[in-house]
Amino acid sequence: MATSKIKSVINRATFYSKVRDAFFNGKLSQVQVTGIDAILNEWEERKYTDLRWLAYILGTVYHETAKTMQPIEEYGKGKGYKYGTKVKRSGARYSKPNKLYYGRGLVQLTWYENYQLMGKLLSIDLLNYPEKLLEMKVSVEVIFEGMIKGSFTGKSLASYFDAKKEDWVNARKIINGIDRAELIAGYAKKFYDALN
Repeated sequence: MATSKIKSVINRATFYSKVRDAFFNGKLSQVQVTGIDAILNEWEERKYTDLRWLAYILGTVYHETAKTMQPIEEYGKGKGYKYGTKVKRSGARYSKPNKLYYGRGLVQLTWYENYQLMGKLLSIDLLNYPEKLLEMKVSVEVIFEGMIKGSFTGKSLASYFDAKKEDWVNARKIINGIDRAELIAGYAKKFYDALN
């Protein structure tokens, strides 16, 4: 994406000053900045306006990437979970492709069916090449598709944030039920403070 053509609506100097102290013990690595910038650039390019959405995306990424703000592979690569074996979410076994669909990316996408759906929606062969989720551009597209359009669970950011509602805790249902919902709500609110 040509970021030079995008007029930044977020005061990045102020934003980074706030998040550096709130989340990163006063110091951000260049890798973390690069990851955050990729999300901010995509946000501005798409011209979304509800900063609560952006804050919740950033809070989710902060949690799901163990604070690296980079697409990562799940620690343990699905060991101990059904999605870490050659079993679909439906319970059916598969042999092809010869891949495992454990968590990858900025949001830790799991399960054969989710890789298949996201690949179809984005015209990327994620079933045969699940490692593409470790590419920043692909991972950012996946998180925007899944969280803004509701492609992960049927719930979207608009389900929890609009002119009449603001539900930081239940917004976790966009990703993964209510697992760590309070924790991630806290992160998202801090990112929201930094964006304002």
